[in-house]
Amino acid sequence: MDDAIARPPIHRFMPTPAYRARRIAMDRISRIAMFCAAALSVLITTGIVYVLVSESWGFFTTVPLLDFLTDTQWTPVFANPRFGIWPLLTATLWAAGIALLIAIPLGTVLAIYLSEFARPSVRETVKPCLEMLEAVPTIVYGYFALLVLTPFFQKFIPGLGGFNLLVPGIVLGIMILPYVVSVSEDAMRAVPSSLREGAYALGMSRLQTGLRVIVPGAFSGITAAYVLGMSRAVGETMVLAVAAGQGPNLTLDPREGAATITAYIVQMSLGDLPHGSLAYQSIFAVGLVLFLITLLFNVAGYYLRKRYREVY
Repeated sequence: MDDAIARPPIHRFMPTPAYRARRIAMDRISRIAMFCAAALSVLITTGIVYVLVSESWGFFTTVPLLDFLTDTQWTPVFANPRFGIWPLLTATLWAAGIALLIAIPLGTVLAIYLSEFARPSVRETVKPCLEMLEAVPTIVYGYFALLVLTPFFQKFIPGLGGFNLLVPGIVLGIMILPYVVSVSEDAMRAVPSSLREGAYALGMSRLQTGLRVIVPGAFSGITAAYVLGMSRAVGETMVLAVAAGQGPNLTLDPREGAATITAYIVQMSLGDLPHGSLAYQSIFAVGLVLFLITLLFNVAGYYLRKRYREVY
């Protein structure tokens, strides 16, 4: 009897009709807002694709697609214009390839170190410092490559021009390094500790565990990091526009300067071209090529993630 008196009475909340109506209205508003946000991204992407295709259509009605894909000269503003995509495409792939040769191995090693070897205090210091590199404006990277790194490398690399693809590629690798490290390290940290403990129980060292257990277990996330880095390198503009040169040049020597697709778009978008001219439409044609390259990287990354994804 005393316990029953000491215990406070239990009051159950009974929702009123007005309360239920407000909750239903808020739920519907939230659903509509989230649907609009998702639909907006789809509409923006559709609009971009529409503009690229519609403007490129007028270009390809004048310039045969076969000439566009096989010609080796790009002279859109000459008296006898030539529209071969290979000089721009080769320079773009050179710069992106050099960047990936730096960012992927170094980023993977740093991610393994931060995930498996670094103390928490070191990890909490190094990772934010790497991510701060993302806040540096790309134009700063461009002038750093042109005014600092290029003269420095000219002392050691004979034949390195003032404008070249090598140094901007290296700077691009530094730029995309935080993306590769951050996403890869997050994927490695998501691997269950039971896999690490099992590897240690079998006598593996930390390095063996990281390379043979953690990296395969986080491969889908690491692939996403690589795809993000590739897309970022291919689509970079200001570093290449400043330090790689703006003359279309079909070359296999990264010591020479050459205009990439993004650098050409910047150069030709300064307002000097008549709207609707063939040279103006060529901006959208090369932009469409860049879009397809990025799409190809993302589709390949999607299938790799789907093929090697591990669910824990």
